[in-house]
Amino acid sequence: MASQAVLPWRHVPKLAIAVAAVVLLVWTVFPFVWILLTSLKGPADIISVPPTFVFTPTIDNYAALVIGEQRGQTSSTRPDFPLFFLNSMIISFGAVALSVAAGIPAAYALARFNFPLKDGFAFVLMSFRFVPFIAFVIPLYLLYQRLGLYNTHAGLIFAYQLITLPFTIWMLRSFFQEVPLEIQEAATIDGCSWFGVLTRVILPLSLPGISVTLILGFMFCWNAFNYPLMLAGRQTFPVTVGAIQFISSEQVLWGQMAAATIVAALPQLLLSLMVQKYIVRGLTMGAIR
Repeated sequence: MASQAVLPWRHVPKLAIAVAAVVLLVWTVFPFVWILLTSLKGPADIISVPPTFVFTPTIDNYAALVIGEQRGQTSSTRPDFPLFFLNSMIISFGAVALSVAAGIPAAYALARFNFPLKDGFAFVLMSFRFVPFIAFVIPLYLLYQRLGLYNTHAGLIFAYQLITLPFTIWMLRSFFQEVPLEIQEAATIDGCSWFGVLTRVILPLSLPGISVTLILGFMFCWNAFNYPLMLAGRQTFPVTVGAIQFISSEQVLWGQMAAATIVAALPQLLLSLMVQKYIVRGLTMGAIR
């Protein structure tokens, strides 16, 4: 009898974990669901009190991102969102490509070569991630004004290196260190130079880790807000800054802003799904040795 009375309590931890998982899932997913619903509502449904969950969906907000109209009335915001989206693609891919091109040799040197103050140099690189952006943006603004890089794609790509390059170097360094040193030594005995070891041995074996670094770096660039807010103009605004252009002194276009948020989130979502297997493998590299 005693054992039968105790038996149900054995399921309490599993039940608590399941409840906590459901609560966490709802907490995480609900904002995205609410934004999606808002993007499909008309102006009256968006501002209704209490909020409406049953309504007639409309794609007017998505159409307004391109044609600049909502229900036949011209909005106070110009239809520049396609330009903002294109700017984000150019800047994000350019910044990630530059950081990977510069980060791979640097990460390989920090992982395999021995030189004075190596660990200190690596820490200095990573410390750029800890410094508030305002410490860089004012000098960059003054420098860009002199060099003609203000309100240019190239200027933002260089500025984004403060976000992506330290992260790229540290991530790739850890992945390169997971490659057994014996494999590198065998390639060296076969006549490979350090560049041959890097391109023929290290990079192929570290492909999952490189994929993770690319995806996370792209997300950091795509979601950046402070640097483009200060260093870009309307011609080079990315989607993060472009979304606030739906706020004017006359009105706040909540539907268009929600639609812009959904469209802006799609590239990250699709890219993550396409390389999901590499993300899982990359994040678990070195977990079991």
